[in-house]
Amino acid sequence: MTENPVSATAGAKWSGSAPVAAAPQVSPADTARARAALGRLRDEVGKVIVGQQSTVSGLVIGLLCRGHILLEGVPGVAKTLIVRTLAAALSLDTKRLQFTPDLMPGDVTGSLIYDTHSSNFDFRPGPVFTNLLLADEINRTPPKTQAALLEVMEERQVTVEGKPRPLPEPFLVAATQNPVEYEGTYPLPEAQLDRFLLKLTVDPPSREEELNVLRKHHAGFDPRDLAAAGVRAVATGEDIAAAQRAVAATQVADPVMGYIVDITQATRHSPSLSLGASPRAATALLNASKAWAWLAGRDYVTPDDVKSLTRPCLRHRIQVRPEAELEGIASDDVLNSLLATVPTPR
Repeated sequence: MTENPVSATAGAKWSGSAPVAAAPQVSPADTARARAALGRLRDEVGKVIVGQQSTVSGLVIGLLCRGHILLEGVPGVAKTLIVRTLAAALSLDTKRLQFTPDLMPGDVTGSLIYDTHSSNFDFRPGPVFTNLLLADEINRTPPKTQAALLEVMEERQVTVEGKPRPLPEPFLVAATQNPVEYEGTYPLPEAQLDRFLLKLTVDPPSREEELNVLRKHHAGFDPRDLAAAGVRAVATGEDIAAAQRAVAATQVADPVMGYIVDITQATRHSPSLSLGASPRAATALLNASKAWAWLAGRDYVTPDDVKSLTRPCLRHRIQVRPEAELEGIASDDVLNSLLATVPTPR
C-alpha cells in the first residue's frame, strides 16, 4: 500500500512531562491476554487477506478506541472482505446492512410494530443492535437514512418514542464507500463523517501481493466461504474489553497532548481549508495514537505515533477550499504540509 496510517515507530521512551491525569491501572495478566488475543486475530485475518496490514490495523484500532471506521477504495480491493474476515475471527455478534436508495431509517435502527395479540406496539430492533455492523456502500442511501446513524454512532443507543435503547458492547460500525462512482450516491454529511474515528484508503495491492491473491484463488479459495479458508473466532468480547482498558492506561505526556492540539488548530487557520478539524478530531487523534502505541508494545505515546495517525484521523474532518481543489490540492496534501510546519516536541 502507498499509505500506512499505523506504521510502527520505534525509539527511546518519550521523556516529556508526566501525563495530565492518572491513567487507570490494568493487571499485567489482562494486558498479556489481550495482546495474545489480538495477535491471534491478525493471524486469522491473514489467512484470507493478502497485504492490507494498515487497513486491518485501523479496524483493530477502531475496536480498541470504541470508534468507527470508514473504508474508501475502488471496487474490487477487498474492502468488504476485510471486514467480513475480521468479523469471522471475533466471537461477537455481527450483521451486514447493504445501503440502498430505498433504505428507510427504521430499516437501520428498528421500529415499533403493532402486535394484534397484545394490542400494543412492540419495538423490533434493527441491524444496528449488534457488536460489529458492516455498513456496505454507506453513501448509496439518502441523507434521511444516513442521519439514523448519528445517535447510534455517537451515543451508542437508539431512541424511539422518547425511550433510549442502548446498543451492546463492544460496538463498531465499519462502513465502505466507493470514491469514483457518483451515479446514485449521496455525499456523507459532515456531522456523520466526524463520527468516524478513522477514514482509511484501501489501495490496490502491489504486484507481489496481487500474485499471491491469484495463487490463492487458483488453489480454490472462495471469498464467499470463509470457514473453508480456516478462519475461526479467536478473540472474545472480554479480550477486546481488556485491550480497551490497557489502551486507556497508555500514558501521554503533556507536550504530546500539546502537539495534538497544535495540529488540529493549525487546520483551522490553513488558507487551503474552508473547514478545520473539530475538538472531537483532537480527541480521536489522541485515542488512536494511544491505541497504536499499545499495539506497538509501548505504554506511552510518542510524537511519531501522532504523525502516523494524523491523516486517517483528520482527512475526512476537513474541507479543502474549491480554489485549492482546482489546483489539485487534496486533504492529505494539506495535512502533510501542516505536519511539516507544526513544531514537533523534542
